[in-house]
Amino acid sequence: MTLTSSNTLRNHWWWRPGWSVGRRFYTWHLTWEGQDEVHRLAAEYRDALVPFAFAGELTLIPDRWLHLTMQGIGFVGEVAERDVRAIADAARERLAAVPAFDVQAGSHVLAPEAVLLPVQPAGSVAEVREAIRGAISDVLHDVREKPTDFRPHVSVAYSASEGPAAPVEEALAAREFTPAQARVTSAELIVIHRDNKMYEWETFASVPLG
Repeated sequence: MTLTSSNTLRNHWWWRPGWSVGRRFYTWHLTWEGQDEVHRLAAEYRDALVPFAFAGELTLIPDRWLHLTMQGIGFVGEVAERDVRAIADAARERLAAVPAFDVQAGSHVLAPEAVLLPVQPAGSVAEVREAIRGAISDVLHDVREKPTDFRPHVSVAYSASEGPAAPVEEALAAREFTPAQARVTSAELIVIHRDNKMYEWETFASVPLG
């Protein structure tokens, strides 16, 4: 499934089922530490979107919290830490068979709740995700989320209000953005929260690709 642009924006920061201040969640992401090209492109988008951030309409994502959402496991307290460690071990074995690969991020898509940079080749990212899903299944026998409709992307801003998307699209159309190149060499098992209207995390395990 491809990403398509939206004509309207809605607030991303509503509390989804199970979430609240203080809750933590085990999940897998690709993160972009040391990926200068991704940071360069994200900074260009942040610069273009500053007026909307000042107006409280968008939340801009700093380099530290840029990510590609991969696969959730479950809430802290509902999944035993020993099981999470076993998942990391299973993923380490499975991902050793997946070679590192290059990706491209951009050009943007304006989704209802975020400014997204699609990541290609999607198939390579999906292969990592399938290995992670297999590792979760090895331990828990129950994997959250559907295996289909996975659309790998990096968000550079989240919508913080309701309204038309046209002003944001016009501001972005006035700029030229060169897609970013990056190399994926690992997947991160993290403990994430959204207490501060930002996805922030601590790394539980970093698992290298083969």
